[in-house]
Amino acid sequence: MATVMRRVRLAAMLVIALLLLFGEPWSVFVLLPGWPVAGTVVGTVVFAAVMVGFPLLMFRGHGPAQSDAAARAGDVLLGSIWVLFTWSVLGHVLRLVLALSGVDDPARPRIVAGAVLVVSAVLLVTGNRIAMRVPPVKEVDVVIPRLGAGVDGLRVAVITDTHYGPIDRTKWSERLVAELNRLQADVVCHAGDLADGSVAKRRKQVDPLGGVQARLGRFYITGNHEYFGEAQAWLDHMTTLGWDALHNRSTVIERDGDGVLFAGIDDPTGATSGLPGHGPDLPAALDGVDPDLPVVLLAHQPKQVTQASEAGVDLQISGHTHGGQIWPFHLLVRLDQPTLSGLTRHGDRTQLYNSRGSGFWGPPFRVFAPNEITLLTLRRSA
Repeated sequence: MATVMRRVRLAAMLVIALLLLFGEPWSVFVLLPGWPVAGTVVGTVVFAAVMVGFPLLMFRGHGPAQSDAAARAGDVLLGSIWVLFTWSVLGHVLRLVLALSGVDDPARPRIVAGAVLVVSAVLLVTGNRIAMRVPPVKEVDVVIPRLGAGVDGLRVAVITDTHYGPIDRTKWSERLVAELNRLQADVVCHAGDLADGSVAKRRKQVDPLGGVQARLGRFYITGNHEYFGEAQAWLDHMTTLGWDALHNRSTVIERDGDGVLFAGIDDPTGATSGLPGHGPDLPAALDGVDPDLPVVLLAHQPKQVTQASEAGVDLQISGHTHGGQIWPFHLLVRLDQPTLSGLTRHGDRTQLYNSRGSGFWGPPFRVFAPNEITLLTLRRSA
């Protein structure tokens, strides 16, 4: 009975969400402008058909069938309806301004509909271009007083949340690698959410990462999305590509007689994945290490910084948030995570750098949340 009730609640929540997401734009574009009856009927039928088809596309694309064609269509629709919903809600402000300015019906709602359509179209087109581009490099200096002189100025390139998926981004992957190699970094890190799907299905897009060059090390950890598919298989595959998979373990890199400990822990979803030995285990990753060595920790989710701070980690590198990806989704992300992006301090010693990510999940759009390759330069002093 409990299982049945839970399914009923989930179904009810899905219906309510669909009615809100599609109902608000429908009211702006179809109901309020006062079109002729034929136009209102056609518009209503179109919105209803898309609303019904949307969950079917998402289920076929991201469910057991794993249809890439359905996933692409569903993801584009998800991003589009989210933008239309957001700006339809904000359109009420314009409606009020027009009313106060003396603009009467039916001109007022038609102006609002046109404005919402134009703004949404511009944001979706530019958001797609940003999502599909090779990310620009964001350079950040991180002061770690415990650094030895030999590793002062160590350059760490960070990519994360590449989410190789239904859209074939093999060429993008090759250009990403070329940009990483141009940086000539000492260390390159991938902070999780590598791909959505199996190794067999996504390796064509991932394999160019085998060409990444770094003087001292290439490190990879799992994100939550690996645990929706084949986490252990991805750890194994990245190892075959020459990356060091930091699966709850650490390694020391050295330069000019000084060292830095690079540690990595699993995403928290690993603990409930059913995979033996998976789930974040920071004590295991730091077991037996020299306490005088500065520690850089790869942990996919920013909220893992609480444990990192307690363990005296100097710098945690994370991703996961995408900076919200499509505004204003960042408001929901902040309910779960302590930060969206950038460098923040947590406690006396620990700093967290949270990347907005290099790729995108699902909808191929980034609105007010640009992607990035991060180049962190570790310094002893400012």
